[in-house]
Amino acid sequence: MSAVTTAKTDASQEASAATEIAEGSSTRYTPIQSRSERFTSADVTDFGPALSYDLEWKLTPIARIADLLDAALTGAPAGVTLPTQDGVSAVWVDRDDARIGSAGLPEERASANAWSHFEKALAIDVSSEIATEFVVTRTGLGLTPRAAHTVITAKPFSRGLVILENSGDANLSENVEIVVGDQAHLTVVTVQEWSPESNHLASHFARVGRDATLRHIVVSLGGGVVRVNPSIHLVETGAATEAYGLYFANSGQHLEQRVYIDHVAAQTRSRVKYKGALEGASARSVWVGDVRIGPDAVGTDSYEENRNLVLSEGPRADSIPNLEIETGDIMGAGHASSTGRFDDEQLFYLQSRGISEAEARRLVVRGFLTEIVHQIGSDGTEARLQAAIEAELTDSATNKQEK
Repeated sequence: MSAVTTAKTDASQEASAATEIAEGSSTRYTPIQSRSERFTSADVTDFGPALSYDLEWKLTPIARIADLLDAALTGAPAGVTLPTQDGVSAVWVDRDDARIGSAGLPEERASANAWSHFEKALAIDVSSEIATEFVVTRTGLGLTPRAAHTVITAKPFSRGLVILENSGDANLSENVEIVVGDQAHLTVVTVQEWSPESNHLASHFARVGRDATLRHIVVSLGGGVVRVNPSIHLVETGAATEAYGLYFANSGQHLEQRVYIDHVAAQTRSRVKYKGALEGASARSVWVGDVRIGPDAVGTDSYEENRNLVLSEGPRADSIPNLEIETGDIMGAGHASSTGRFDDEQLFYLQSRGISEAEARRLVVRGFLTEIVHQIGSDGTEARLQAAIEAELTDSATNKQEK
């Protein structure tokens, strides 16, 4: 298998360090300082247990996803509906297919566990030079711990929009690989509308070619624990990415996103914008944004931001932007993060126009999140997600009235 990075530190470094800490060893452990130096492996046995003080897991409710981390997972394809579309092909392939491992390898235990147990991968190839939409629907997976693997390849000069829609019950750990060929333009959207009992852990690995563009969009509205981590590598001159995210966490939900943008080549560009709303005392969101500008990435232009809107007392939103810059010859790099409640001036303005407070709040939240929905580029999907957000707001208003 080929991969973005195959460089390995001591394969047992992190596992042995965790054991030493747990056993009270006085051995001094120096953590990895650069995101690019993290250990990678497709074998779950190469990773130690997920521990609550690990950087990767300290903000995640490990107990709620223990079976996806440690149990043997069912790896047979299930619950997937595929359309027929000119310019796009989708087939199930074996583990030894050359496309598997072409975009990246797992950096943590959940991803490696899924990689170790999937039986067949769904290979989606976009070849049309005319913009083409392809919707993959997945539902009815059940609550048995399960693994999955998807590889999306955009051929050079192609144009495509691939939407991965998820709903119903699931207890799923998966990997999604995305390879964007030279001068191709691809949008990948993943929508999580799982049942409240569901858990979903997903690692997305992307490799973007010369003068190519990847637009990556994560929408998480349903599920118990949902953790979607995109890792996008701009490996050729002129590569670009726009990474967007939208999430609405209700009481009892944990919605987590860890975004990594790796500027490897010169003249690359990235924009990251994630926006979330939280309602309910136990609602929780986590956003970690890592941007690395490598030593050869001269002329890089990068910016990332995360905005959180808190709708009630008690939710918690963790927002951690990070920048790692290894060359001073760049166009620009920056980050921003904010978490706050409603803007009283906005509410006052709307109420002064005769709009009730409840409706004013709905309008503010809708406008706050709609910016991300409009990035998708599919009228049908955008309309459906607008309706889903409206349903979330209606439920929130109903819950407040009942209290």
